Amino acid sequence: MSLAELGRYGRNEAHIIVGRLESEGIPAVAFDGGMSIMEGSWLLIPVRVMVDEDDLDAARGILAERP
Repeated sequence: MSLAELGRYGRNEAHIIVGRLESEGIPAVAFDGGMSIMEGSWLLIPVRVMVDEDDLDAARGILAERP
């Protein structure tokens, strides 16, 4: 299993995307979600959503369906 970056998002949006992908059967993980939370700068640091590289195209397709 090799992870690939799907994209970088705000912390809340990244976790929503992870949940959406997982509901479609695509395992996903949000990296960097806890960076600098103590200093209040968490809004400035994007969260990377990572998926298995074999699922990358399917994950992009699911995100393209978003309104």
